[in-house]
Amino acid sequence: MASSTLSLIYSNRPQQLTQVVATMIVALGPLATGLGKGYSSPALASMQVTPTVNSTLNFSITTEQGSWIASLSLLGAFFGGIPGGLAMRFGRKSILAIVALPFALSWFLTVFATSVYMVYASSFMCGICSAIVSLVTPVYISEIAHPEIRGCLCSVAKLTANIGMLLSFLLGVYLDWRQLAMVASIAPALLFLALMLIPETPSYLLYQGRDDDAATSLSWLRGGLDVSQELDTMRANIDAMREEDEVTCYREWRRDLIKPVLITCGLMIFQKFSGANAFNFYAVPILKEAFVGINPYSAAVVVILLQILAGMVSSVLIDTVGRLPLLIVSNILMSTALAGFGTFLYVTGDEGMNGAGLDWIPLTCALIFQVAFALGISPIAWIYIGELFPLKHRGLGAIANSVSYACSFASVKTFVDFQILLGLHGAFWLYAGISVIGLIFTVALVPETKGRGLQEMQEKYPAPEKYTPIYDDLRRQNKLIP
Repeated sequence: MASSTLSLIYSNRPQQLTQVVATMIVALGPLATGLGKGYSSPALASMQVTPTVNSTLNFSITTEQGSWIASLSLLGAFFGGIPGGLAMRFGRKSILAIVALPFALSWFLTVFATSVYMVYASSFMCGICSAIVSLVTPVYISEIAHPEIRGCLCSVAKLTANIGMLLSFLLGVYLDWRQLAMVASIAPALLFLALMLIPETPSYLLYQGRDDDAATSLSWLRGGLDVSQELDTMRANIDAMREEDEVTCYREWRRDLIKPVLITCGLMIFQKFSGANAFNFYAVPILKEAFVGINPYSAAVVVILLQILAGMVSSVLIDTVGRLPLLIVSNILMSTALAGFGTFLYVTGDEGMNGAGLDWIPLTCALIFQVAFALGISPIAWIYIGELFPLKHRGLGAIANSVSYACSFASVKTFVDFQILLGLHGAFWLYAGISVIGLIFTVALVPETKGRGLQEMQEKYPAPEKYTPIYDDLRRQNKLIP
């Protein structure tokens, strides 16, 4: 048996428990963002109910106001992305703790709202907090996780976000919009309290020159094992990074970086304007118009639940079937199902009144395009950010991240406008057409990266790396980027 740190760690499986605990605690952040993402669909339905004299719902909203409530969180996320990235210099755990409290408190603006403008402010503030949490959480997890379980732990953040959205749909069946907002405030509040139980990431502490704190943190994360060798390697990596000259902005825009930027931004545009994004925010109102005999709240829960299951299946197929085949199949199924959904609404009327007994048709279409979305373009668009950009230029992936938030805002805000201008059926035909264009874009420009190592894809960057792999006995590298 080799006497390396890795072999020692592998022989002591219980040490992984602390990493799992730390991951589950910070995953309360994505859970909170998922609750916020799923909030508007059931909440808007109860907000549009005319209040009674003794009702706590002391004001109602118009459809246009509802579109702002749904989309302002995404606009807030757009403005929160860049500050969130800059704030990470102050620590991963610290930033999560700083953001968690205002995240929880912002929901109380909705709980005690006396006008729609207070709900607007709450939505915008929640969006800012969500963006910061979404940026910092995967960084924290990747820096504390052992390479053997890093992929699994990193997937927890996406899973808990989907679970949060599902919880909003489930609870929205029974709770009004104020009560649902109160429940949504619990996750960030728990995050704030639970963060006191876990340490800052070792690599960040080393980068700040806090060697003793880094040793304590890493020892806790590795279950009390001897971490001196791993700590020395981390320190060598960070020293090498400090020796490198900073890359100026104009050098980032080299000719061989333009294609990755275009591909990742293009995928984000087609992902957000596919219709699935707007559907998640308006699922209950959409299904209420499409169905006659099926409860739209229950149907929305089923759709989101299958989306979560499809996401789990996708995590397996991505490395077996490949990225490109899944993207192609995803776009084909989505465009077909979206067109079918729109056609059903056109034939029966956008109110669905002539579709009695045929509710299974729009339900099947909704299930197909949501499952296809979760199988393909939803996760793969994000994977390409990590695979197409070389390590030292991976910060350019923030461009695609910003494009994603901007398109999310635009797609959710314009859904009501498309519905008014084109009818609900016309809006879904438009989304079907966009998915067809996305299919052409995918076939023409998007490369297959399955089975290709990052080094193989980045041979165009010949500069030798200065970082020292921690786990070179298994050909795994842990290049730390504070």
